[in-house]
Amino acid sequence: FQSTTRAHREDVITCSSGHRTTITHHHQKTKSIDELAALNNPLHPLHTLPPRGGDTDDDDNTIVPPSSPIKTDIVIGIDGGTESIRACCFDARTGRIIGKSHAVPYTTSHPAAGWAEQSPEEWYRNLCEAVKGAIGTLPSNSKEEKDNNNTNNNDYDDVDVEYDVKALCCDTTCCSVVALSSEYAPLRPCLLWMDARSAAQAAKIMDVAKTHAAKKSPSRSILDAFPELRVNSHGEGPISAEWLLPKAMWIKEREPSVWEDATVICEYQDYINYKLTGKMVASSCNAAVRWHHDGVDVLNKEEDSKDGEKDEDGGRPMKLYEALGMDDLADKLPKETLAMGEVVGGLTEQAAGHLGLPVGTKVVQGGPDAFVGMIGLGTIRPHQICLITGSSHLHCLLTPSATSAPGTWGAYRGAPLPHLNFAEGGQSSTGSLVRWVRDMISGDGEKVSYRVLDEEASGVAPGCDGLVALETWQGSRTPHTDPLARGAFVGLTLSHTRAHIFRAILESVCYGTRSCFDALEAAAATAAAEQQQSSGTDSAASSSKSNEVVIAGGATRSDLWLQLHADITGRTFLLNENTDGPLLGCAILASVGAGIYDSVDDAVENMVRRERRIEPRAEARKVYDRLYEEVYLKVRPGVKSVVHALAELRGGASSSVGEERAFWGGEHNKLGLQHGNGIRCRKWGKKCLGTIRGGSMDESLQQSDATPRNAPIIISPSLLASDWSDMKGEVQKCLDAGVPWLHIDVFDGVFLDSPNALTFGPQMVDSLSKRFANLHPELTLDVPLWS
Repeated sequence: FQSTTRAHREDVITCSSGHRTTITHHHQKTKSIDELAALNNPLHPLHTLPPRGGDTDDDDNTIVPPSSPIKTDIVIGIDGGTESIRACCFDARTGRIIGKSHAVPYTTSHPAAGWAEQSPEEWYRNLCEAVKGAIGTLPSNSKEEKDNNNTNNNDYDDVDVEYDVKALCCDTTCCSVVALSSEYAPLRPCLLWMDARSAAQAAKIMDVAKTHAAKKSPSRSILDAFPELRVNSHGEGPISAEWLLPKAMWIKEREPSVWEDATVICEYQDYINYKLTGKMVASSCNAAVRWHHDGVDVLNKEEDSKDGEKDEDGGRPMKLYEALGMDDLADKLPKETLAMGEVVGGLTEQAAGHLGLPVGTKVVQGGPDAFVGMIGLGTIRPHQICLITGSSHLHCLLTPSATSAPGTWGAYRGAPLPHLNFAEGGQSSTGSLVRWVRDMISGDGEKVSYRVLDEEASGVAPGCDGLVALETWQGSRTPHTDPLARGAFVGLTLSHTRAHIFRAILESVCYGTRSCFDALEAAAATAAAEQQQSSGTDSAASSSKSNEVVIAGGATRSDLWLQLHADITGRTFLLNENTDGPLLGCAILASVGAGIYDSVDDAVENMVRRERRIEPRAEARKVYDRLYEEVYLKVRPGVKSVVHALAELRGGASSSVGEERAFWGGEHNKLGLQHGNGIRCRKWGKKCLGTIRGGSMDESLQQSDATPRNAPIIISPSLLASDWSDMKGEVQKCLDAGVPWLHIDVFDGVFLDSPNALTFGPQMVDSLSKRFANLHPELTLDVPLWS
């Protein structure tokens, strides 16, 4: 049986206001009954097709294609990441991807060490290109276009399709701060989230807060004076230089003319929404998690109004602003705040033209990429946990109330959604550590594949025959904030192989993850106890622990590592069908804003699907419970004093700057060592190097007049061991200690190929050199190249 039809294809992009953009295709093609029947597949992205793909002629049972175009409601999710901006079209009801995502990279500049900037104008240009690119991949009828798009979901050729774009939603990096003029034009490049120039301002916030609290009463806690600081490890700090407040302080202190001219201080999220809709509004999620705002009160300003006037500063930390001399920041922040999922406005005529979409298409409020990702992973109910893995681990726990505890960040009230609260934890080196070990094991030759290492490690028993590792290679975030923390192997013997070492590293990351979970749930238990006390029941306490974790990211590629996460933490790990949380999260919010679903809960129920469960193995869990309690938890405090001492020794000590200069400028300068534009040597060779390094030499060399016995040892601190968030300050510490010779490794990207990795390159070396050239001409940078 065959049906020959004339296919008239119209791809219509429209919105609820009735505007339509139509792309029409005409061609003739013969389809079998089976092909036409396939159009009824309920899992098909175009699930709104009429029954059986069209009408049926009762006389000859011939399937007649529908006479009018098939209408498919879609939403567009946009993910503004660190390296690029992506867009993707989704079925507005099922959340299934239609077409393909399209990414457009943008440029990040590093004008000085620890600085990172991007162009807001480029964000918007690339967003427009990404959206048009995603729309361009929507399934097409013609074979030529199908081949070009390389899509695999076009089993509905020769059907008229009408795509109705109901809404779009964008997430962005958080803490990417923008200063705008009265015309809403950028006054300077954005201070990207990873920009750490405001480290001094971040430290100042805690110092000022502690001082102000002590002035009131020596026994008064910092949280009594400034309760908003509870989200920073229950007031213990530190505050990250990433956050909006220290960045705003830096602009005011270091670029006063920019501050004076700035009508608006906002974020990437706010700027993009303004470009799309002409409305300047903040995301309540951004404000709650990184602005020290109350995520609920900022949405209820009318309720806090006095004398019938709207309180513009509701939910803002005004006492903290005043203590810091930043009360004028409140006047520069967006005046309006919307929750994620609320409609910001419709596309302006200009924006609609740039995106190729109808005027008035709804733009829905998004938020920080990672926390929009929580919604895309379906973690939206109290006690749910999500784990986002990559070079590092991010742990997020939904809590019943916004309590806080040392060793955690948050809980943030009104985030990610107004009726929710969540706390977060983090591990600095996880995926990056696994790669480092793989590269060390591989040596200079071809890299050993992770699959091979996984297979070898799978043959090793839990506990690695007495070998335990500490995963804090790059410091510790939570539950013990310690930038000086370092990694360790404990229990190494000559019988251990590379399989043992690799598995020990995998296990160590999972031990650290369990430690973070425990700290987060301890905070949740506090909240549950408070809720129990207020309600007079014990129902809250009974459900304070989550036995399931939704996981996404790089760790999901390893079956072994997934199983170890489950065995060591004692929890079931869930994988979703779509693990791209940020993009799917945007699609969910867009569907809610468009009215497809009444709530985010309803949208998640229909658009997020679990695909796989990894259960902990009972016998392995018993072994790991003992190792965690009896060994791992004792290793961390056991090595703390040792690694801190090593950090002091590695940094070196020296005489005062004056003594050092007198030494090099006086009688000891018999080797031709020049003190001016850095320490220089005109007689490099065995004789000179031996003297400088303090090594032993044969008698003839020792007796040389050119090599005095009391020549100094040059201590060359490595900047790789420094606090990368404040490179200027770290270099200054060395100079103040009289150590003018600094070791700085330059990587060409072979070892650190992550787009998020902070690596030293020629630009950073040049920046450090220029910054200190005039004030400290004695500075020498010892630069070996690793390639």
